[in-house]
Amino acid sequence: MMKQQKKPWLHILLFLLTLITTTMAGAMQNGVDPLSNPWQIYSGLPFAVTLMIILLVHEMGHYLMSRHHGVKATLPYFIPAPSFIGTFGAFIKMTSPPPDRRSLFDVAAAGPLAGLVLAIPAVIVGLQLSTISPDERTGGGLALGSSLLLSFLSKITLGVLPDEANILMHPIGFAGWIGLLVTAMNLLPVGQLDGGHVSYALFGERHIWIGRVALVAMLSLGFLRWWDGWLVWGLLLLFMGLRHPPPLDPYTPLDAKRRFMGWLMLAILAVTFIPIPFSIQEPRVRQERFQPKPASSPLVEARAQGGFPWLSD
Repeated sequence: MMKQQKKPWLHILLFLLTLITTTMAGAMQNGVDPLSNPWQIYSGLPFAVTLMIILLVHEMGHYLMSRHHGVKATLPYFIPAPSFIGTFGAFIKMTSPPPDRRSLFDVAAAGPLAGLVLAIPAVIVGLQLSTISPDERTGGGLALGSSLLLSFLSKITLGVLPDEANILMHPIGFAGWIGLLVTAMNLLPVGQLDGGHVSYALFGERHIWIGRVALVAMLSLGFLRWWDGWLVWGLLLLFMGLRHPPPLDPYTPLDAKRRFMGWLMLAILAVTFIPIPFSIQEPRVRQERFQPKPASSPLVEARAQGGFPWLSD
């Protein structure tokens, strides 16, 4: 039986600090200065609580599955940060190797699946709570990219919107968008990421070639200036190493059910991947008349205009 982890105070402290920083980030995105108006910081709670729950459920999926398979693992470490969203995420650390590829797969897949179960409803609820403004002028700012899944969720929630329609994205929806981005980035089949664990469990030693291809694609997106963050992310993963440490039994292959789930995880990566997560858009004024968009319109675009991101379909 696994021993209870001693001194959980560090995990609790980091969780509370991250809750504070994400709440401050949510308040600032909502136009509130936490330093000059500290009593208004509560306006960031819808964003912070939603994001923290998604991250917590993701990591607890890993933790509980680790315990189920007898793999020693720490409680989640949250990382507070003075960033646009107030955190660099969270992680757990396995302190003993998994017994075989099946247990490795289960631990790796549990986190993204658990987080996705909450991120999707958060996006749907957030879109339903958002404000649609048929304004011909847009103030530019930080634009959030889209994925196939986000486009689908927008279409089934809001329908086909006119070209000029701006959607002031609700904080809950923005937190859900981050949850989908976190899912995609974790499912990249590289090194010690969740996707790297899944890749090793599926393909064994061949995972190294899949990781190299994924890394080259990632760095290419950065060099082509799609998003500079891919360069940073790719170099960080290269520094951490592409080769996956083997479980105690690296030879027993996955059963049919887990192989199916493995390919499903790769499909989830495909529909949640955002090639350009963030970009800067210049202000523009639209002079043309307000006209409906054809049903074959492209993906959703989110734009931050002095507050939470704006969506324009």
